[in-house]
Amino acid sequence: MGIGASIFLIALGAILAFAVDANLGWLDLNVVGWVLMLAGLAGLLTTLYFWNTRRRTVVAAPVRQRVVAEPVVPVQQDGAVVREEYREVRRPGRTV
Repeated sequence: MGIGASIFLIALGAILAFAVDANLGWLDLNVVGWVLMLAGLAGLLTTLYFWNTRRRTVVAAPVRQRVVAEPVVPVQQDGAVVREEYREVRRPGRTV
């Protein structure tokens, strides 16, 4: 039951309990009104309880790491940009 249905039951129960003056003989509308108001109040409280427990979330802030990097300066030879590469050559039989 949501908040809207709970408020509707409370309002309908209040109307039946306080505003309607009818005699049905076997049905007391005042009691029906009070029962509807209590049911609406119980539904409202349970809805609010479940909304509050559902919305508790843990938000972790991202960890910021400071990275220091040197700017890359392209190497130029005769007006053309030369790409530098690093290669590691391992020869068999040698251990480092």
